[in-house]
Amino acid sequence: MRDYRDAKAMARTLRQALNAKSISLGHSESLELVAKLLGFQDWNVLAAIINTEVAAGASGTPVPQTPSAAVPTIPLRDLVLFPHMLLPIFVARDTSKRAVERAFATDSRVFAIAQKRVDDDHPTPDGLYRFGVTARLLDQATLKDGTLKVSVQALGRASVLRFDAGEFLAAEIAEIPEQSGTGGDAASLSRLALDAYQTYAHVDLAAPPQVLTLLPRLREPGMLADTLAQLLRIGIGGRQELLETVDPVARLEKVLALMKTDQEAA
Repeated sequence: MRDYRDAKAMARTLRQALNAKSISLGHSESLELVAKLLGFQDWNVLAAIINTEVAAGASGTPVPQTPSAAVPTIPLRDLVLFPHMLLPIFVARDTSKRAVERAFATDSRVFAIAQKRVDDDHPTPDGLYRFGVTARLLDQATLKDGTLKVSVQALGRASVLRFDAGEFLAAEIAEIPEQSGTGGDAASLSRLALDAYQTYAHVDLAAPPQVLTLLPRLREPGMLADTLAQLLRIGIGGRQELLETVDPVARLEKVLALMKTDQEAA
């Protein structure tokens, strides 16, 4: 296997072969099956390894395998950030305030990661998911109760290599390159997702509310999936699963399935 496209081609060939035998297999299911056939835990692991190899080939030099310097880390109690999100977060824990202080004193970059239990006031590494986003801190304000209101811009997906607990939580991370979904599958799924969301949310995207005016203009399947993920009526676990789905077409498939399940249960 030379690069990422080879793995996708294998999954596509497998799906077509099974469909010819009247065995239905979705895009994400075929990716997971190819990963397991090649001896990897799941598709995300395989995709990260192949992306590293592709980056090395494109640059002509080896990609460093040593972990990056630890990044100040903020556990999020009831929020999963997705790339490109721009919003305020509220920081009340002393350790997280120190992480914010360190970030502003350096390059303003943090690693934002969801905690597994909302009521966990002092989450340990075991109480945190291993997949989050890098984010840029834009500004901060201190509220009357001492809580920090921090404006953040989410940048990209990243996974934890190692946590480092000291005066504040930090993590050595591996950043996950954004993948571009192309081809007929991606284009048709994008159209289906937009049509499905109109029914799901009871809106007309030909004349949408101001908050949704961007949706019809999104051409990148991954960005469309991430934007829709923020609008779905799902819990932290469901959002985290979408965040961890690196392949944009597979992510869009899951968004469609979640909308369908919600409508059937209504």
